[in-house]
Amino acid sequence: MKENKLIPHLFRTEYSKIVSVLCKTFGLENIEVAQDFVSDSFLKAAETWKLHGIPDNPKAWLYTVSKNNAKDYFKRDFIFKTKITPELSKKKGSQEIEIDLSDRNIKDSQLQMLFAICNPIISSESQIALALRILCGFGIEEIANALLSTKQTINKRLYRAKEKLRANQISLSFPPTKELELRLDNVLSILYLLFNEGYYSSTADKTISKELCLEAMRMLHLLTENKGTSIPKVNALMSLFCFQASRLDARTNAKGEQILYNEQDKKKWNFELIAQGEIYLNKSAKENLITKYHLEALIAYWHTRTTYHFKEKWQNILQLYNRLLQIEYSPVTALNRTYALAMAEGKTPALKEALKIDLTGNHLYQALLAELYEGLDTAKHIEHLNLAIQQTKNKEDILLLKKKLNLAKK
Repeated sequence: MKENKLIPHLFRTEYSKIVSVLCKTFGLENIEVAQDFVSDSFLKAAETWKLHGIPDNPKAWLYTVSKNNAKDYFKRDFIFKTKITPELSKKKGSQEIEIDLSDRNIKDSQLQMLFAICNPIISSESQIALALRILCGFGIEEIANALLSTKQTINKRLYRAKEKLRANQISLSFPPTKELELRLDNVLSILYLLFNEGYYSSTADKTISKELCLEAMRMLHLLTENKGTSIPKVNALMSLFCFQASRLDARTNAKGEQILYNEQDKKKWNFELIAQGEIYLNKSAKENLITKYHLEALIAYWHTRTTYHFKEKWQNILQLYNRLLQIEYSPVTALNRTYALAMAEGKTPALKEALKIDLTGNHLYQALLAELYEGLDTAKHIEHLNLAIQQTKNKEDILLLKKKLNLAKK
């Protein structure tokens, strides 16, 4: 893998790990300094690797550079000399800084960082934005798109959130049991958004980023292994991730082009992950509780079924979407429900429902309308394909939509 592809990949997978460990070592109040160190390490990697080639262990190279930068900074920094050093001396009897980058400490630090960010002193919107920025490596535009907001609003949220963490001297530690449930919902929302950005990105050049999906699954797996957090909704979300991830390899061809669900080669589905998803789904059913994660996991489960009659399969999916909209309405869920309606009952009733949804600025909505008009109204079909092309920023989506447009014009 060349450095121009390797560095973005490593940024997605390693950035949050190093930032979390540095914040655990030097305090959450130094979060911006930690981010700067790690960002500088990636910039140095881009310059050095281009000239001298990629090192044998690029991940270790990044860890070492970030660690050394941090150690050098805090050794000469006044705050370190007056506040941190005495505390370290009391605990360790030495002023030598130790930054533990073991796998165990990285996992602990990330999980603790996730819960620290989800402290109720910060608004829910700011918690999610900060976590997506620090733990998930999202850019400001990606966060704005994921949260249906603007870059200006996201920047303000990030600034206010960091100031509150600093002012309240929030420590990087696992919250007490009584606070765990209060923070867990936002933790799950963050991992859900991270997985979704990997499963389908509306802003990146690549529609699918398998690495992001796996990173969300890795972090959620930490929660399923913890007795205090291995509860039904956590297992339901892991079930959803497994079912969705099982079809990742079938969603693109050798050229990286998208393959729609009905055209996927089922031999490329990962049936081990499907089986794992069923295990987590069973674990999630231990209490008489149905969350949106349970319903979405069941919808994803039905998408992995190959032996049921077509209409029966989509009727089940449609009914689950109906229940999901009752629990938590969102235009995107209504959009997905409309597609299920088209599969179960035909395009005409689906089109009637689609026109009620307020998503005119969303390219996925325009693409769905184009599909529903296909065979019913050619002019409308072409009109909405053009609108979808105008509204998307994703290059792969544009290619797919233009192929459909060329076919429609023949």
